[in-house]
Amino acid sequence: MKGPVGILIDTTRCIGCESCVAACKQANGLGPDRRWRGQEAATGLSATRFSTVLRLPHERFVLQQCRHCVEPACVSACLVGAMRKTPEGPVVYDPDRCMGCRYCLVACPFGIPRYQWSAAEPKVRKCTMCYARLQEGKLPACVEACPEHATIFGPRERLLAEAHRRIADQPGRYLPRVFGEHDVGGTSVLYVSDASLDFLSWRGGPDPQPLPALTWASLKRVPPMFLVVGGLMGGIRWVIGRRMRVAAEEGAAAPPPAGGAEQGGEGGRPHD
Repeated sequence: MKGPVGILIDTTRCIGCESCVAACKQANGLGPDRRWRGQEAATGLSATRFSTVLRLPHERFVLQQCRHCVEPACVSACLVGAMRKTPEGPVVYDPDRCMGCRYCLVACPFGIPRYQWSAAEPKVRKCTMCYARLQEGKLPACVEACPEHATIFGPRERLLAEAHRRIADQPGRYLPRVFGEHDVGGTSVLYVSDASLDFLSWRGGPDPQPLPALTWASLKRVPPMFLVVGGLMGGIRWVIGRRMRVAAEEGAAAPPPAGGAEQGGEGGRPHD
């Protein structure tokens, strides 16, 4: 398959059955749902729920998952390269590199990554577009499981063409916009819908500017800051250590207290 891949979600075809969610949980070996810190309900995105179906008024349903941005802010915000954009399109995560700073959670314009609050060594968790399955030539689990074909998988450019074709063929069914085509520089998970999906974005509206430029504007100050703070802490440690050594040396060189040689026995009482 040539070019970066993606997923096109047609909200007008979604019936809210959550077959996609169940397939995602099974494919990724996720545990049972429960309410975690920062969740309004147990059915929201969490470390054990990479995707969920949002229920809107008038029987509308929207599959929410990682958007796999073309220029992902989470990747640019990660100081150790734990988040990376693959050549195929999905944004994946290496837990062995993560240092737990959670900058990626703050940087994501769609509020997707979650943290394993209950784990002894917590990691960041999110949808990877079933990257391991893609490498085996399989479809993402959510796409394969959808009984209504509300989600389709393929090269991003082909999905954009299909989205615009649907809008042109049925202008009364869809809003004249492909959500994710230009948002924050474009996303690999695209939507066509009969209702606005701007609420999924951090600013509640279309924002074509890629965010890595903004994150780098702040993060480029981090290395110098580490050096300054590290130097300051090192200096404090040296001063405290020197004072402790000097005190220990002075204590060892001090003469014994007067009469100490004549005292003996427990409690310093004189011998009988």
